[in-house]
Amino acid sequence: MSVPESPVQRTRLQQWLIDLPLTPNAISVAGLVGNVVAAVLLWQEHYVLAGVAFILGSVMDTLDGRYSRMSGKGTTFGAFLDSTLDRIEEGIVLTAAVMVFAKHADDVNAALASLAAVSSLLVSYTRARAEGLGLDGKAGIGSRAVRVVILSIGLVLGGEELIDGLDLLPASIWVLAALGVFTTLQRMWHVRSQLQRADREG
Repeated sequence: MSVPESPVQRTRLQQWLIDLPLTPNAISVAGLVGNVVAAVLLWQEHYVLAGVAFILGSVMDTLDGRYSRMSGKGTTFGAFLDSTLDRIEEGIVLTAAVMVFAKHADDVNAALASLAAVSSLLVSYTRARAEGLGLDGKAGIGSRAVRVVILSIGLVLGGEELIDGLDLLPASIWVLAALGVFTTLQRMWHVRSQLQRADREG
């Protein structure tokens, strides 16, 4: 049976991590590298390896924020860089999916992958724009975490068939496209509701 880690041990571990010559920005860039590798592997149709690289890159995206808060090394530019790289990374991988479908003359799935990329950017944009207006912009079911899980499954199992003639990669792209559009509409409606409520109360 494992012994629970004591508060002293946790504090020492945290201090050790803080003392490392590591910055949140370096972790963010490592996440970008992982996603670029995933995109190249996907373009070459090495689905499982692409999925693994995408998952590792996405883990880095999660860790940079936590390390920033824990270490106190975060900066305003670091937060901006993290958000920007998140958008770039998702776009790169989905662009690679577009290229794979185009290579096989699969125009429908190439178009849907493009829609998934655009709608994922709109999900992020609507949140940022709402928060820029002083409103809550986090409504909707298609958060980045949810999209990462769906795309990870589609990549790792990209060569597997869900049913006859339907691979999991196209299926995940369909879900991402629909989820992105739906979440964008949810956030637009949420912002509209907040503004209408503010007008009534004002």
